[in-house]
Amino acid sequence: MSAFEEEDIPEPSLANIVDQESLKWVFVGGKGGVGKTTTSCCLSIQLAKARNKVLVVSTDPAHNLSDAFCQKFGRDPMLVNGFDNLYVMEIDANQDMEKIQDEMAATAGDEDQSMLQSLMGDLTSSIPGIDEAMSFSELMKQVQSMDYDIVVFDTAPTGHTLRLLSFPTIMEKALGKIMDLKDKFGGMLNSMSGLMGGAAGTGPNGESPTDMMLGKLTETREIINKVNTMFQDPTVTTFVCVCIPEFLSIFETERLVQELGKFGIDSHNVVINQVLFPEKDADELAEWYEGEKGSMSKECGEICAKMLARKKMQDKYIGQCFDLYGDDFHIILQPLLDHEVRGVEKLTEFSETLVNPVDLEVD
Repeated sequence: MSAFEEEDIPEPSLANIVDQESLKWVFVGGKGGVGKTTTSCCLSIQLAKARNKVLVVSTDPAHNLSDAFCQKFGRDPMLVNGFDNLYVMEIDANQDMEKIQDEMAATAGDEDQSMLQSLMGDLTSSIPGIDEAMSFSELMKQVQSMDYDIVVFDTAPTGHTLRLLSFPTIMEKALGKIMDLKDKFGGMLNSMSGLMGGAAGTGPNGESPTDMMLGKLTETREIINKVNTMFQDPTVTTFVCVCIPEFLSIFETERLVQELGKFGIDSHNVVINQVLFPEKDADELAEWYEGEKGSMSKECGEICAKMLARKKMQDKYIGQCFDLYGDDFHIILQPLLDHEVRGVEKLTEFSETLVNPVDLEVD
């Protein structure tokens, strides 16, 4: 490899994200169980060194940020112990939907409340993802009203993340369904409300249940479309793909990168976690093993042989990752440790490997 080619290869570090002051939104995603939360926490710690105020948000129904930082977080932003500028919040789509319904119901009569609940139930059952879309809209409305310099999203596994990208389409479907209901049954619904003892529309401006729902969905669509435009701006938003050096994870990362490209979302960083000896290759270890195995006990020999087999497998998939993305992506190899990365101290220590990686030689 020539010196010119080496200079052209992106640095194996997430320092490019920390240094890009224009960034406002950073998404961290990938297959379940590959270390997305650890990566999100470590990246946010590094960002907190360079920004005045950083927020980490979990959009994964199975929240892990509390476990990672060893501190209980909730729906409202909370300062991480030991920091004065790093905050965390964990959102729950189900709770957000209940909050949205309660807010709408508070302005409606008893009969219209029942109809609103029926409409919402029909929407969530017939349009998968509508609850997540409305919850995400409420989150973004809340976050945009705050003064955070940058927000890191610890996302759900890949399938949920891709659904997030399809929220604009989901909202159009929801609006279409409500419009159809209004056109077909609007008059009948108002008449039913009157016959049951209520006014024909008891919203704050005398709206019917369908009008109230239509108004809420229209507001949600406007927020999501505005946010989606920002997400497609590489100076404002980027996506960090996280994986481990195994076939299914690398394959899913490739699918994720392709889908992000279709939606116009910038992604030029891949973090590969749980790497055995990232500073060495399998050939070096095999040579060492051949020279030492004669003096090893049977148990040690078996352990080393299995470790070497795993290392060879990892090197194969890491090589494939460099073949796919090495010319354009920052590929960061994170070492497999002999302990869990939990708590502020260990997360802070491990976060350094994201910006000061092991010096690697890639053929």
